[in-house]
Amino acid sequence: MSPVNRRQALRTMAAGTASALWATHLTAFAQQVADHAHVTAASEGAAFVPKVLTPQQFRTVGVLVDLILPATETPGAKAVNVDRYIDVVLRTAPNVDRRRFLGGLTWLDTRSRALFGKSFVGATPAQQTDLLTRLSGTGGARPEAPAGVAFFEAIKGMTIAGYYTTEVGLRQELGDDGRLMLARFEGCTHPEHQ
Repeated sequence: MSPVNRRQALRTMAAGTASALWATHLTAFAQQVADHAHVTAASEGAAFVPKVLTPQQFRTVGVLVDLILPATETPGAKAVNVDRYIDVVLRTAPNVDRRRFLGGLTWLDTRSRALFGKSFVGATPAQQTDLLTRLSGTGGARPEAPAGVAFFEAIKGMTIAGYYTTEVGLRQELGDDGRLMLARFEGCTHPEHQ
């Protein structure tokens, strides 16, 4: 085993930091455009055709969002069209973030083929979960490449933002009675403050 010199270590740390930053940026962007993205995805209805993602990538995103937030007593992320939401967010996302996200999907399929001999969608549910566990760094799994980890952070953040800005996420899952998320802030209604 050869020793790592300081320059190599700094390069590796910088690459990991840059990977983490784009994932955070894309998640924040997804939160900012959540209302628009949901309206756009819903308005396209049954005729929805992804405009950024290829059909294969769209299937992969659908599987991923359902693994991240599966159906329980409430519908899962795919059932509330979070896969569509992600495609709509990517339409207006900064080019660099969009390219990195798409590169992350490619990385995921490449890694799945290396581990299991199949694309991510073609892998068994247990294999899919194994790969995502590796990306999350839990369960004592060996760490994965920073690009894969950053991609998983980005899609987790986008899935959470997309799900919890839907009626199902807010009302059914979180039990919001309309007070957690106000469409408009009315201000104080006490007469003495008018």
